[in-house]
Amino acid sequence: MIIDFLNDTNSATQEALELVEKVLQFVAQKEDVSDEAELSVSFVTNEEIQEINRTYRNKDAVTDVISFAMQEQGEGEVAIVGDETLLLGDIIISVDRAQQQAADYGHSFDRELAFLATHGLLHLLGYDHMTEQQEKEMFTKQDAYLSEFGLPRLSGSESHE
Repeated sequence: MIIDFLNDTNSATQEALELVEKVLQFVAQKEDVSDEAELSVSFVTNEEIQEINRTYRNKDAVTDVISFAMQEQGEGEVAIVGDETLLLGDIIISVDRAQQQAADYGHSFDRELAFLATHGLLHLLGYDHMTEQQEKEMFTKQDAYLSEFGLPRLSGSESHE
């Protein structure tokens, strides 16, 4: 999978970029995402993500991660048409919020960043958490992938929406 990083604010370190690259590649492999698929990951400040949230989602609040899928697909389905690269979409992560939530949940910044990146990618792949069943499926996948990757959830440390 091809990942384009946007870190214009320098709000994420090189180590953070490398971690997100590794976890996204790991999850993509687990989800059978084509090597030709492409997405972008942007690291932003709280102010920037609030503006994006207000502009595109009509929610005037800071959030941790926003995903914009390029295509609407069935849950967990990724298709390549012919030889064309599939543009999955964009993942936007507030580094400020990730740092705050890591402290709030009592786990590492790496764990929080990996969680947000995984959450964003699963959204791009068609997963959602609008119903209790969808939420259970999505969060079970997230926990399993992150545990297998080596960043397990600490008992009772997470309650993301």
